[in-house]
Amino acid sequence: MLAISLGLAWLLLAPISLWILIRGRNLARAGALLTLVLLEGGTIAAQDLGGDPAPAVAAHTVTTPANAQAPATCEERAPVPASARIIAHRDLRLTWAAAPDECGTAKVVLAPQGRKLRVWIHEGPLKGHHDHVRTLPVALTAGSASLDVPLPPGGPYRAVDGRSDHRIPTAGAAG
Repeated sequence: MLAISLGLAWLLLAPISLWILIRGRNLARAGALLTLVLLEGGTIAAQDLGGDPAPAVAAHTVTTPANAQAPATCEERAPVPASARIIAHRDLRLTWAAAPDECGTAKVVLAPQGRKLRVWIHEGPLKGHHDHVRTLPVALTAGSASLDVPLPPGGPYRAVDGRSDHRIPTAGAAG
């Protein structure tokens, strides 16, 4: 509800404030500028209220094609994403070359760090305790594996491999 109210405030007050900044008198200009500053401050505060800036990961239901079933057991590995693609402005699709015994699920962690989005993927059993780890289904298609992860608020981000800090190539946008 807060987002709708804030959006309506931007929709109504911002054009009026901009018009007053151009055509208004000095006192009216100061009020218009204050209105725009308060709108921006409210937007930033609403984003801060929206969620924890800690790593954000959630599960999606992704079906594996019938002709590409993942084995019941798989080897432990840490695949390096070959590409990262924004899907529908809210998800990040990570892809990598599928192994012959590719796992049906992978553990993923996303950690925003400024404009960087650090990404870790792990297949197979994970030893020890790790915070913010979610298990997501892996889709297998024509020799590649992929999964979709919701983007945390605060983008746009540049996806990087969490282990090496190397940029993950972008595969284009869809949505």
